[in-house]
Amino acid sequence: QVQLVESGGGLVQPGGSLRLSCVASNIYRVGTMGWYRQAPGKQRDLVATITNVGTPNYADSVKGRFTISRDNVKNTVYLQMNSLKPEDTAAYYCYSVGSATAWGLRINYWGRGTQVTVSS
Repeated sequence: QVQLVESGGGLVQPGGSLRLSCVASNIYRVGTMGWYRQAPGKQRDLVATITNVGTPNYADSVKGRFTISRDNVKNTVYLQMNSLKPEDTAAYYCYSVGSATAWGLRINYWGRGTQVTVSS
């Protein structure tokens, strides 16, 4: 079965950096991958996406601070987060378009999330 596993979250001081990783396994025909985040009591919002040819897209709130990248051989997406602010505190979820079989329907798959807390 398809699995997406995030890592790299944690506690960091304002102005600090973290690098999130997400590995997708047992997945075929991988398309766009990306990251969303959800703070307590709020909706899940887009952070960044990247197409399978490497075209990125960012939420305005993270432009210039976050960088998304991917390794198509490893089916892994990364999120480098610099100049972190307290308002970046949230659970970060990765997702990937893909299919469970070589011929199956392509849908969005989600990870279980990794917590990022920015606090002094």
